[in-house]
Amino acid sequence: MEQKIARVDAKTLKGYLHDGGELALFDAREEVPFELRHLLMAGNVPLSRLELQVGYLVPNRDTRVVWCDDGDGLAERAAARMAALGYTDVAVLEGGVSAWEDKGYPIYQGVHVPSKGFAEVVEHEAQTPWITAQELKSMMDADADFALFDSRSFAEFNGNSIPGAISVPGAELVLRFPDMVPSPDTTVVVNCGGRTRSIIGAQALIDAGYPNKIVSLRNGTQDWHLAGYEVVVGATKTAPEVSSAGLETARKAAARVARAFDIATADPAEADLSASRKDGRTAYLIDVRTQEEYEAGHLKGAKFVAGGQLVQETERHLGVWGARVLLVDDNGVRATMTASWLMRMGWDVAIIAMESCTGLSLETGPYKAPVLELPAPGVRRMTPEELRADLENGAARVTDLDWSQNFYGGHIPGACWAIRSRLAEVLPQLQDAGKIVLTSPDGALAELAASDLSALTDVPVFALSGGTDAWAAAGFALEAGKDRLLCAADDIRLRAREQETGVEEAMRAYLAWEIALNAQLQADDDQRFRL
Repeated sequence: MEQKIARVDAKTLKGYLHDGGELALFDAREEVPFELRHLLMAGNVPLSRLELQVGYLVPNRDTRVVWCDDGDGLAERAAARMAALGYTDVAVLEGGVSAWEDKGYPIYQGVHVPSKGFAEVVEHEAQTPWITAQELKSMMDADADFALFDSRSFAEFNGNSIPGAISVPGAELVLRFPDMVPSPDTTVVVNCGGRTRSIIGAQALIDAGYPNKIVSLRNGTQDWHLAGYEVVVGATKTAPEVSSAGLETARKAAARVARAFDIATADPAEADLSASRKDGRTAYLIDVRTQEEYEAGHLKGAKFVAGGQLVQETERHLGVWGARVLLVDDNGVRATMTASWLMRMGWDVAIIAMESCTGLSLETGPYKAPVLELPAPGVRRMTPEELRADLENGAARVTDLDWSQNFYGGHIPGACWAIRSRLAEVLPQLQDAGKIVLTSPDGALAELAASDLSALTDVPVFALSGGTDAWAAAGFALEAGKDRLLCAADDIRLRAREQETGVEEAMRAYLAWEIALNAQLQADDDQRFRL
């Protein structure tokens, strides 16, 4: 029997956000429509990828969950799906985003708004010092004593950076600073692509008590680009390994921050999430070291998220407001600095140093998120070899469900592209084939979609075993391009630098939007910042 989904009005949801209880608030649309208008506290969990995300984001099946959309019916479908997966307290926001707005509550544009807005409030309240692109260029031309640290992920740094910059992702700054900046007379400039990680990175070093002049680069590499200066592609310079003396200095710096913000240390036994969740409360265990360190050995159940990225896009990793967050690293420095920011964002945080976890078992390799409803019932599977033979004979049509940007970069020759939640709409374009074969990077999303689609057509539907990764591993060719899109590619919004035209205009608009968040959030009682 199908479970009836409850509906809550905007006023009731507003009460949920302030009653002290746990709440998972999700928007079921794809990222582009979500970006245009959404609730501040809503995380973007597209219906098309629900089973891939909610198992991690909402680990307790009795957590209070509310879904919303903008009147397109996706929230109802997502809530029904979550209820079918065993969640017991699922509701839909009656009237969606428009009803929230009609009640006089604010609506936001952009993505990761709680994180990005937080940085703007931090800069305003802490008066974090900054310099302009022109001032940085003058320092370069004068051969001044300065260091430039790019606090984004290495991939972002490698894609576009400022000449002479060193890649030091956010949470690594305090740990690696003593070895990178031996002189207190060196001016330190922290930058990112725009503003958030520049501000947070610079303020973290200031909070840590390092004696140098420390500033953020106002508006990051985007302002550098807008000023007409050279942007480097392919930079590879990274921070040196941490010395024993550098580690000791960094520990003392982190200890100052821990005292200043009264950061709690968790009992290592709390790392056993199955035990910590027995009281019904949600807990997340997140390892904030580098990915290489994480994969070499991490606590069982811990997810890898670099500390700077966790602050940059918090709602992507912490899906339940009011949950407890346990941050892990090897010696506590990176966890302490990350915790100091999450606490100020309103989260209940404690740190665990792995050196205190003697006796706890470790796992190796990359993090694998739980995928609900796999193996999908009744799904037929096809090997890459079988698919290649069918394609050579014209007996199959392949539809790729990967992110659109990944599809553009490489897909099975002749494959179409679609969003899983729209397969019913595009089905007429697929039914002329002898077989419909669905693929995704590792095959998981394809299996889920094949289970859905099989109920809608008499044409045999298959999932490619191991997905496109298995096809490539078998030595079969991929092709690139944007042809054969069966629906709008609104799953990923393009960054300003990725626009095909109007790049500079997009950069200016983005920076203006980000700066304006301070005033918006100062007036919004839903945000939980504690500064």
